[in-house]
Amino acid sequence: VQLQASGGGLVQTGGSLRLSCVASQFTLDYYAIGWFRQAPGKEREGVSCISMRDDFTVYADSVKGRAAISSDNAKNMVYLQMNSLKPEDTAVYYCAADITCHGPIAAMWRYWGRGTQVTVSS
Repeated sequence: VQLQASGGGLVQTGGSLRLSCVASQFTLDYYAIGWFRQAPGKEREGVSCISMRDDFTVYADSVKGRAAISSDNAKNMVYLQMNSLKPEDTAVYYCAADITCHGPIAAMWRYWGRGTQVTVSS
């Protein structure tokens, strides 16, 4: 199982970014993908999760209404669209995989990719 997050960058407050997570050596049909973020000095926190098998999506309260998670199974890609970005969204964003959405606790997830930096300037 391999994952790679991309799409981060520097954006102004109120801007948007679309993060991508490409999966290899497994199919998204049978896995859930979670997005997490970690700001300096803080614990890694869950942002959103999608389970194609369970037809399920969930969002953290901190991004609800501003984020949208989606998948393209043909490309084995999961996307996280982030809108109305705030400085407090600044963090390294990671995608993770497991057989189900384990919730926002990072330790529950088995497979991780390298992160992508998102910086929101005020």
